[in-house]
Amino acid sequence: MEFKVLGPVEAWVHGSPVAVGGPKPKTLLALLAIHAGRVVSLDQLVDAVWGDQPPDQSRSAIYTYVSSLRRGLGDVLSRSGGGYLLTADLDEVDLHVFTSEVTEGRKALAEGDLEGAAVRFATALDVWRGTPLGGAQGAWAEGERSRLEEMRLAALEDRFDADLAIGRGESLVVELGAAVAENPLRERLRSQLMLALHHAGRQADALACYQDGRRILLDELGLEPGPALRATHERILRGDADVRPAEPASRPAPTPSQLPFDIGDFTGRVAEQERLVAWLTADTGSVRVCAISGQPGAGKSTLAAHVAHVVRDHFGDGQLYANLRGVQAVPADPAEVLAGFLRALGVADPAIPADLEERAQLYRTLVADRRVLVVLDDARDERQIRALLPGGATCALLVSSRERMGALSGAAQLHLRVLRDDEAVELLDRVVGDDRVPAEPDAAREIVRLCGHLPLALRIAGARLAARPQWKLSRLAERLGVQRRVLQELTLGDLEVRGSLALSYDGLGERERTALRRLGLLDVSTFGGWLLAPLLDCGPDEAEEVVERLVDSQLLDIAATDDGLALRYRLHDLTRAFARERGEAEEPAAEAKAACARAAEAWLSLVELAGSRMPHAHFGGTPVALDPRYFGRDAADDVVADPEGWFDAEQAGLVAVVERVSELDLTDVATRLAATLCSSRFAVRNLFGQWWRTHSSALEAARRTGDRAGEARLLSGLGWLSYEQDRFDEAARYYGQALDAFREGDDALGEAATRLSLSTVMRERGELDWATELLELALPVLRSHDQRGLVAQALHGLGRVLTERGELEGALENCARTLDSYRELGDRHGEAIALRSVGIVHRAAGRWDEAAEHCAEAVRVLRTLGDRLMSAYAVQALAKVRIRQGRADAVRSDLLECLSTCGEMQDGFGQALVLRTLGELELAAGRPDMARRYLDQSLHRWAALALPVWRARTLRDLATAFTALGEPAAADREWTEALEIFAAHGSREAREPRPSTTTGSSRTAWVEPVRAS
Repeated sequence: MEFKVLGPVEAWVHGSPVAVGGPKPKTLLALLAIHAGRVVSLDQLVDAVWGDQPPDQSRSAIYTYVSSLRRGLGDVLSRSGGGYLLTADLDEVDLHVFTSEVTEGRKALAEGDLEGAAVRFATALDVWRGTPLGGAQGAWAEGERSRLEEMRLAALEDRFDADLAIGRGESLVVELGAAVAENPLRERLRSQLMLALHHAGRQADALACYQDGRRILLDELGLEPGPALRATHERILRGDADVRPAEPASRPAPTPSQLPFDIGDFTGRVAEQERLVAWLTADTGSVRVCAISGQPGAGKSTLAAHVAHVVRDHFGDGQLYANLRGVQAVPADPAEVLAGFLRALGVADPAIPADLEERAQLYRTLVADRRVLVVLDDARDERQIRALLPGGATCALLVSSRERMGALSGAAQLHLRVLRDDEAVELLDRVVGDDRVPAEPDAAREIVRLCGHLPLALRIAGARLAARPQWKLSRLAERLGVQRRVLQELTLGDLEVRGSLALSYDGLGERERTALRRLGLLDVSTFGGWLLAPLLDCGPDEAEEVVERLVDSQLLDIAATDDGLALRYRLHDLTRAFARERGEAEEPAAEAKAACARAAEAWLSLVELAGSRMPHAHFGGTPVALDPRYFGRDAADDVVADPEGWFDAEQAGLVAVVERVSELDLTDVATRLAATLCSSRFAVRNLFGQWWRTHSSALEAARRTGDRAGEARLLSGLGWLSYEQDRFDEAARYYGQALDAFREGDDALGEAATRLSLSTVMRERGELDWATELLELALPVLRSHDQRGLVAQALHGLGRVLTERGELEGALENCARTLDSYRELGDRHGEAIALRSVGIVHRAAGRWDEAAEHCAEAVRVLRTLGDRLMSAYAVQALAKVRIRQGRADAVRSDLLECLSTCGEMQDGFGQALVLRTLGELELAAGRPDMARRYLDQSLHRWAALALPVWRARTLRDLATAFTALGEPAAADREWTEALEIFAAHGSREAREPRPSTTTGSSRTAWVEPVRAS
């Protein structure tokens, strides 16, 4: 697959061009290709295609363009995280090939490898096919064209430098002359042309070239030539025998200066400022971290900005700043913040890694030995900022947050309280000016009291007085006294907004006020209009009328449509806070609780509907029907049309509502909604953070209310989460607690299902006897309850254990029965997993053709279902067969793609597994040194995962590599350790002969476990 933007925008698949369409889809494809491997948000796509004036249906049009491109590109273009992702290797995009070659060329030039540099630059420039982004349109495309053309010219100049330094000046005269004619104001090119003419013995022409350039600069810009061009002119005048371009100087790292504006009337906080300055500039031998916390309006952001300016000279290598939007509905993504930091530190977009951890590592590397100050404003919690922590002892981090960051290890904590009386009066005086505050000291102190000594409120009061010079301070004090309830209750923003909210609320009808209060109590920021129906216990038509009246009253904003789906609405942060406080003050507790329960039940029915339409979800059973009291006949259409898109839009609200109903001790619906979200969404996308938030909040509620049944179900869900995160010991603990809870409640089925899950953990830890015992205890109960799907999983588990033991006949029987069961159930996902397992058994038995047939079919089914992660596992299983068949090189690219997928999906087990398979591939191909590198990486991952049997299998491969490398002592050491582990765990490898260095199909094969059943 190839994507081309350095010329006409094109996509090629298997050597054939893909029909892209007109200018708009070409613009969209260009943006996705330039950002290959990273999610591009819908807003970015709309801005690129239409600029500042998109049509009303722009998002629907984007969806149409993407659907059209998918027909030609397939699964490489997918929806992800509220945008779209083009999954392509960097060497499949011509821009990234160009930038990679240029980077290597500059490295070679800096190291003095002139020939190597010249070759690299020439290779990079050969990628260009004409004007970049050909066929794309709009302001974004024009701006990007200019940027790319500048990159091309810089690379061309670098190539000329290398060729001139080699002594090829005479041969460059014609090419340089054309380049200067096209870019007459570019002094570096003109200097290079003068050198080439000088090398060719044409000193007079070289001097004339300088005079032409000087005349053009004076005529068009009114400027004399720069120092570099003048220096070349002087050297030629002197007749230097060896006139060469200057030695390539390393480009200095940029010095970012991103601090926000420092207010001129900063007042008070003397002690706090001194403490922060001392902490930030102290020589501690490690990175200094200072955390400011305090209530809204206390002046955290202002103090952080002011102190940062005070110490900026101490951090001469730069200051980085980011607003993390911690109190907003969608906080800043650490990955995007890191991307901004990396750009500020001089990293080009194509060189910014896609993975969060890789971005963090590059960021820490770039600032490690530099004096850099990082300021993070309005952080939500410690997890949001961990990736943003610099690593060098010369760096410092200053972070502000409403909550104290107690889990931020080693941080100096400063809790910011309200201003003292004297500081508050001084601040008011500096904002108002004209000596009005000293003239009315009593009124000034009353204003300070009514403002709660909060800097934000005092600035608002002072600004109102400054704008009304005819007002006395006593008049404002009287006005604030009337509205002090509003001021006390709302401390998130300015006084004018608070007052207008109260006035708007008072002007609403009773139905609308109730709706606003209950929206506040539910604490969601964006939502579909349907939500008002269960909240108000009314029909969808009446709910729609209420929504429209709230929009008309400016208390709700229209957020957007989701790819042509239903309208969505947004509550502003201040409006939501106001609404919640009015709800807590005015709503009867029982009615508020019932309203939130109805909303959660309605959301649950939509989640079940969406989950049932996603073929690779772990959703079982039939979804409940949508309640006709709250949903119209066409309500399901939006969900069914695009369940992935619906989940993307609702995800933040779903997590929030689980947390909210958990706070209200609505344990039953909280448990069911958390569990359904897990099986239909979070497990499919590896959304571990959302999974943890919903389950932990619901679990706390279950424990508060003594709901042991709900507690058992949630503990089992947390065990599954830990398993998916490769934390197997933690998973076993959660499953063990779940078993105790199910047992106390006499829930035999829950106990059996948990034993089934725990058996998978035990199998992967190499505890085969324990895994077998758990399965044998679970199977009779599952059969007695007619749980055909769970019975199929249990049979599959037995087949996998028998495969591990080397009892291949029994393994094949159980896996085949599993396959038949899933086919009878119509479970395509389960069928694909079973197909892979049957293929693994055949491979272990040396039946390569049967193994390849089953694994290939598993790949086909999983790709059809859109399950990228399990597709990667199936491809890996098929690759193992191809290696045994002597076709190793044919599957290398497939395995590298699998490795990328597992990394993107945060699957540590899969990464370790694929790395080991790549090592086996290199052994089979006769490259033991390369095999050792892959196997070493795999070995480290198995050790981190605490999976000894898998570590032993990799040690055995490593022993084979050492034997091939002629290191018998190392080979014996690795093999001995592996054998001890196999014997301790009863693995079948303990009975197998030691592999030889023979490659190809004669090598011993072994097996990988399945990650989902």
